[in-house]
Order: sequence, then C-alpha cells, then structure tokens
Amino acid sequence: MATCDGPVVVVAASAGGFPPLRDLIGGLPADLPAAVLVVLHIPARGGSSLPGILDRAGPLSAAAAVDGERIQPGRVYVAPPDRHLLVIKDTVRISRGPRQNGVRPAADPLFRSAALYAGPQVTAVVLSGALDDGALGSATVERLGGRVVVQDPDEAEYGSMPRSAIAVTEHAAVVATKALSEEVTRLVTGEGGVAAEATGPDRELVAEIAGLLSGAPETDTRLRRYSDLSCPDCGGPLYFKNAAELDRAETYDCLVGHRWSPESLLEEQGTTVERALWLAIRSLEERGRLTGKLAGAARERGHALSAGQFSAAAEEAMQSADAIREVVNSMTAEVATAPDEA
Repeated sequence: MATCDGPVVVVAASAGGFPPLRDLIGGLPADLPAAVLVVLHIPARGGSSLPGILDRAGPLSAAAAVDGERIQPGRVYVAPPDRHLLVIKDTVRISRGPRQNGVRPAADPLFRSAALYAGPQVTAVVLSGALDDGALGSATVERLGGRVVVQDPDEAEYGSMPRSAIAVTEHAAVVATKALSEEVTRLVTGEGGVAAEATGPDRELVAEIAGLLSGAPETDTRLRRYSDLSCPDCGGPLYFKNAAELDRAETYDCLVGHRWSPESLLEEQGTTVERALWLAIRSLEERGRLTGKLAGAARERGHALSAGQFSAAAEEAMQSADAIREVVNSMTAEVATAPDEA
C-alpha cells in the first residue's frame, strides 16, 4: 500500500507546542530529502499566520496545504484551520471530516494516513500538548514500520501528548527539545538505527482514511463493542476498541465518524457537564427573577397567599442556582490545580 516516493515527516503540536515546532522546522536542513506535514491545534476561526512564520523559521519552504498538490521533499505543508490534513498516496488532501479528539485538524488522521501510504518512510513527531491526540496515530506509524520521535515530556510545557504517545509505542525516541531537528534529520537520512518491524495495514484503516476523504466516515460496529456511552459531539452511541487490539490505544467511535481517545473523551465530557450546569444556573436565575416579579405583582393586588408562594419559589430557585455555581467553581478549581499527567 505504501506509495509515497520518499520519506515523510508528520508533526503534531498543541498547547505549548508552537515554540518547539518553530525551532524544529527552523533547524531542518535545506536539503532535507523529506516532505514535512504539520498539524497544530488552532481554533476553527484561527488565523493563517502559521505557514508564514514557519516559512521564515528556516531554509525550508512552508505554506498552507492545498488539496490535491503533490508531496515534494524539502517542503512544509501546514494544515489549514478547521481541516484535517491527510496523505493519500503521493498527494496532500484536505478533509472536513468529523472532528477527532474534539479537534480539527487532528494529529491522528494525519499520522494514520501517512502510515498507510508511506509505511516505513514515515517519521512522526509529537510535541507539547494537552490530552492524547496523536497517541493512536503514533501507534499506527510504529506498527506499519515508521518511527516515532517525542519531545521530552519533562521539557514540554504540556507533557500529556508526548507521554500518551510514549505509552502506546515500544520504540519511541524521547528527545530533548533542542535536539529534535538533529534526530529527525538522522532518521530521514537513514542514520537513526533500525525501525520497528512493519505489519500489514488492516481493512478498517483503509476504510477509515477513505471515509475521511469523502467526508462521510462510518464506524463498523461489527469490529467494535457498544461502550454504553454517547458521543459528546453528536449524541450518538460510542463504540469501543480495546487497547490490546492492533494499535495498543483505546478509542471510542460514533456512527458518523467522531473519534475519541480516553483522555480527550473525558475532557469533553467535563466540558459538556460544565456547559449543562451553566445552562441550569441561567435557567434557575431566570426562574427566580420571574417568580420574584410575580410575587411583587401579587402583593400589589393584595393576594398575600399567592405572593408568599411566588416568593418561596423565587428563593428556592436562587438557592439552587447558588448551589450549582459552587459545584462549577469547585470543578474549575480542581482543573486549575491538577498536575499535567498522562
């Protein structure tokens, strides 16, 4: 299945990952015999300044990836905002397929598509970032004979993404930030040791990449088990794939193609709960204000019994809102003080 003409470097970064990404690209040599494809988690309406910054960082030419352009060595292709970046044979493809791990662009589609079509010629690099996007993709790269390079988590501003990649691979190279460019160059030029033994791509991966390209992926429920959970993005049922199966990384997929790794799913569930709690606070406060107005109107008309009932309802609503606000504040405080662990 591997059809790329030469080596491919795929790079993923998220929170705290921009400085090491810029330094990595800036340190690669002008004659690098590989194409470099980059995913940085940015908002859907984020700016388009990253390609220009990376273009000025070093001798390699960097630009936003354009759907359908041929992959060429010595070029840096940057995923546009709100689009997945894929490697399909020897071509760059852009997809607006479902979000994975709550983000688009995501690392896993890039890593897995590159592994499918470039196999042992892939070098995957995981830089600073929260949660675990890129873990499944790193496992796939290693399984299909490629190599995984991870920024030293102790040096990363956010170590979760690097640690998650380390946890699901057997041969990942953990590299100091300042040595990343040198290590990637060594691997691309064949001076970095022996890659892991490759296994053949599975049908599910082939179908997955084709589905992302078409924008209509679908989970094959015959290969997975219902998880008794629902997708935070669309509310559909989530199906579970055990870490012991194939790529050593647990995943949860819904029927329309949203994919979650465990940490990302847990984080998104927390966001969904907090959103629901704030909605409840707003509704209760509005109920308190309305019943308070009704109590005042009843008193003006001399309806003491009704005024008392409305006043009691207003007080109950406000007390409930205050109680939920305390829960939200405690959740926020716990997140703020939690250590960065994978």
